[in-house]
Amino acid sequence: MGAEANGSSSSLNFLIYGRTGWIGGVLGKLCEAQGIPYTYGSGRLEDRRSLVSDLDSVNPSHVFNAAGVTGRPNVDWCESHKVETIRTNVVGTLTLADVCRERGLVLINYATGCIFEYDSGHPLGSGLGFKEEDTPNFTGSFYSKTKAMVEELLKNYENVCTLRVRMPISSDLSNPRNFITKITRYEKVVDIPNSMTILDELLPISLEMAKRNLTGIWNFTNPGVVSHNEILEMYKEFVDPSFTWKNFTLEEQAKVIVAPRSNNELDATKLKTEFPELLSIKESLFKFVFEPNKKTEIKG
Repeated sequence: MGAEANGSSSSLNFLIYGRTGWIGGVLGKLCEAQGIPYTYGSGRLEDRRSLVSDLDSVNPSHVFNAAGVTGRPNVDWCESHKVETIRTNVVGTLTLADVCRERGLVLINYATGCIFEYDSGHPLGSGLGFKEEDTPNFTGSFYSKTKAMVEELLKNYENVCTLRVRMPISSDLSNPRNFITKITRYEKVVDIPNSMTILDELLPISLEMAKRNLTGIWNFTNPGVVSHNEILEMYKEFVDPSFTWKNFTLEEQAKVIVAPRSNNELDATKLKTEFPELLSIKESLFKFVFEPNKKTEIKG
């Protein structure tokens, strides 16, 4: 698959899986704003015939997979629902990729970057991030384990564009899936720098990636890292001056969660090279999240 543009929006027709999900919902709104025809898939990912039926009726130019099991309220759910997690995250994703390949269609697959953890070759604070071709080294949670397996298998599908999303954030601070909303509601937070994905900036880029027919693995994060405390300090400054929080260590966190969490820096050079306008994580947080949510100060 080359990087040729796919012409005007009149030749585009997107089929999106994940209607009820956060990313899937935003994708529909972006298509509406850009005048791109789109349809939400009604088939279940693990049911090949239902996917074929969707493709027959929609005849899309591109397919987007924003469906998947992340677990509610969090990935700990996957530890006790392993078969359900495999059915959607492994069987379903591979089936969709396979059906799309038969039709010569590019599949934009929203995956995860939570398949790495800081190690001796990529130490915390070093600025050395994991690259697209690096082998996942985090198997602490069943969710991450299944995602790493699928990514490895999808490498064999030349029609798939795998986007490694991490700790997604948006300007909608009321959304319980938003990483900022999550950490403002936690009793205590760890303070570790991580790569993160500002959806307001990056989801429009994913539509552009489809138009360019880009494939392969992409670290789908803003360049650089930001820590939990840095985000909460911005939250306090821009949104709620009375906000306070408490920190705890990874060891203390481990006592209140079922599965360990991934902490890492992903190297976003490949994405930045393709999209030079991409902002660093702190710049993007400021522009897309905190500026729009800024509460007017009352001087007195």
